Amino acid sequence: MFELYLDTANVEHVARFNACLPLKGVTTNPSIVARYGIGLNQALSQIESIIGTGARFHAQVVSQSVDGMVEEAKRIHELPFDMVIKIPATEKGLTAIKLIKDQKITVLATAIYSAQQGFFAALCGADYLAPYVNRIDTMGADGIGVVADLQLLIKQHHLNSKLLPASFKNTQQVMDVLKLGVDAITLPYDVAVEMFAHPAVQPTIDKFNSDWREVFGDKLSFES
Repeated sequence: MFELYLDTANVEHVARFNACLPLKGVTTNPSIVARYGIGLNQALSQIESIIGTGARFHAQVVSQSVDGMVEEAKRIHELPFDMVIKIPATEKGLTAIKLIKDQKITVLATAIYSAQQGFFAALCGADYLAPYVNRIDTMGADGIGVVADLQLLIKQHHLNSKLLPASFKNTQQVMDVLKLGVDAITLPYDVAVEMFAHPAVQPTIDKFNSDWREVFGDKLSFES
């Protein structure tokens, strides 16, 4: 089943979109958590109270060494939530991913900028792969193309990794990625807002309401 995440640690943002969308959970990184300054444990506790106990959380290690990443991953895994451990898909990160997977811990390989980088992470056992779509674009490459290539490699080589693209700047990037058949996606708050923001929607609703009031006044539909 497709998994929809919000890329935030902001409790109000989660509450807004959980009310109207079937959020699987949230993705975070050290920058996101630091932006709100409430700490990972507090943020996840508050968010779980909104989404419910079925929520899944993606949290990234901040350790730089292989041993440090592995130990930190174990400690994050012990938190009382459904946790996915985010590990950067670097040489050290891939080494850590192999060791962490030996512990049967769910892992997301993050900071993916090329298809081959993501492919290697998948070979190392990463459960999720997070290509950075817009960041790839801003470097002059093709973010959607990287996702497409990686999706093809995963399928052709019968790997079990799920693509969870991240880093979106606009809704067109989101739609282009969704058309590739990815298993999951994480949306920044502002892009999630834009997904509802077609300029023709509100004028259409206003016209419906105006036409109704001219004939039926304040009556509701079932009262007419």
